[in-house]
Amino acid sequence: QVQLVESGGGLVQAGGSLRLSCAASGRTFSSYRMGWFRQAPGKERELVGVILWSASSTYYADSVKGRFTISRDNAKNTVYLQMNSLKPEDTAVYYCAAGPIGDRQYDYWGQGTQVTVSS
Repeated sequence: QVQLVESGGGLVQAGGSLRLSCAASGRTFSSYRMGWFRQAPGKERELVGVILWSASSTYYADSVKGRFTISRDNAKNTVYLQMNSLKPEDTAVYYCAAGPIGDRQYDYWGQGTQVTVSS
């Protein structure tokens, strides 16, 4: 059974930092890409960034470029989202997801973790 479990969310003041983790289990993800998404109340889900399990390629949305960094630890089957210089508009539920490289969809999703940035 494939599981993606996010952790690390919480309440932080504007300008602060948080690191989210996504622990993956249940299958081999070497041919997958891992995405971080977020969804704020009343807004559509937004792609934050992507990393490949098997390469160092990353992608970031313009809204987080230069502030957020995605990394992975293959030995721990864990992907991280380091968030610095947080802004109130970063407040959302953050999800990690896994999808095959070359496909458009994401097959597996975590349960989400709340990030709240106070002004």
